[in-house]
Amino acid sequence: MPRRHRSRSTDTPREAGPPRARVLIVDDSRFDRELALAAIADTADVRCCGSVEEALEALAREPYDLVLTDLVLPGLSGADLLARLRDDYPNTDGILITAHASLDSAVEALRLGAVDYLSKPIQVAELAHVLRRSLERRWLQQQNLHLRRLLATVEQCRSLSVSLDPSEIHLVALDILLAQLGRARGITVFHRVADLGGDDVAFRGYSEPETRALRAQLVGEKAPDLAAIEETTLLSSGPLHEAFAAAGSPATKLLVAPVCGRAAEGGVLIVPEDGARFGPRDLEVARLLATQAQTSLQNAERYHQAKERAFVDDVTGVYNARYLFTALDHEVRRAERYGSELTLLFLDVDRFKLVNDHHGHLVGSRTLRGLADVLGRCIRQVDTLARYGGDEFTILLVDTSLETGLTIAERIREAVAGSRFEARGHEGLRISLSIGVAAYPAHGDTAETLIDMADKAMYRAKSLGRDRVCSASDL
Repeated sequence: MPRRHRSRSTDTPREAGPPRARVLIVDDSRFDRELALAAIADTADVRCCGSVEEALEALAREPYDLVLTDLVLPGLSGADLLARLRDDYPNTDGILITAHASLDSAVEALRLGAVDYLSKPIQVAELAHVLRRSLERRWLQQQNLHLRRLLATVEQCRSLSVSLDPSEIHLVALDILLAQLGRARGITVFHRVADLGGDDVAFRGYSEPETRALRAQLVGEKAPDLAAIEETTLLSSGPLHEAFAAAGSPATKLLVAPVCGRAAEGGVLIVPEDGARFGPRDLEVARLLATQAQTSLQNAERYHQAKERAFVDDVTGVYNARYLFTALDHEVRRAERYGSELTLLFLDVDRFKLVNDHHGHLVGSRTLRGLADVLGRCIRQVDTLARYGGDEFTILLVDTSLETGLTIAERIREAVAGSRFEARGHEGLRISLSIGVAAYPAHGDTAETLIDMADKAMYRAKSLGRDRVCSASDL
């Protein structure tokens, strides 16, 4: 994923204070409905119903914060409606209105789940006060729950801080986000620096056919530019929606949360709006999680950079012998497990001491750096070039037979022999290589044995006149 640039979405909901409440008034008296509507229309979005049955239909279509209901109604009563609110709509508060207010009626209203009650005839000022008090209490309760939710998110993010694997950080972050949002489906698309810089994608809650289709759209040749998303936001249209639709999984809205390292590491968490709508608090949770995940990703990135520096030669910029032994041991085990081949080249610069003696060690160091560049252009990204020490280099060729390895070694020898290396005051130095070639499993089944055999083959090349390639089979 390339460098990110600013990308804002006007579709992102923001919550600066208590939102405008949605209130449902239920009363069979048109006069009382109009009176209640007039009292609260300036502070809430109101819908009026003449029966409990009509109110239940309205609740099924869209959510409400508060239901203001008369006790005595045709058909189902206000008490029945409060019971339904308690069982089916626990996030909706109820206020009961009765023409026979008493202590017993107040206790009964509270027993049924009402947060308050009013007596008829309705007093406009009293209704406005009760509504304001109920909504403020509801707001404080929601704020308290949200703060506890944020604290739970931070607590769960502790598992991110102990991980030094960027891929694991993206997956754990997605699981935490889904848990905190109460969602079942989500996707993370992330950059795999360790795997040749490719993008990968992981899924939660999708079927196998959906996974295959979405993978093709999200990391294929025509994948949407997720790097253009710089901040956690809610998208309702765009290339990402087109990718979901093309995969047969259309989404109304997508919550996206980018998680970026300081350098090449990065990814995006994607959660579709399945069912319940996303709100401002959901975005706040996602932003908090993305910040925590980003910190963990940057820590992992710094760790791997430090580890990488410990395996890199200071003079040439290629891997050192310490890394060679680690990589070779790993590849030998992999070749043994899968029955594949690998070849090791051991390269030594012929008469390199003369370069240092005649031109100085500074020119010698520049020559080694130039040689490393030439060698790097002759091999694949999956192969490993390392400076073994002094003027000696090794090249580990994975999934390569001895015959192919000898061909590559000869091509390298010719490329180096035909190159000129910088030397101040001269047209350029020419150098040659003696190369020894050993293969697994023909010449050894351990890292130490392969290095020893390739080294001996290299010395045979020197003994035969230098500037040539010898196989360990000739020993």
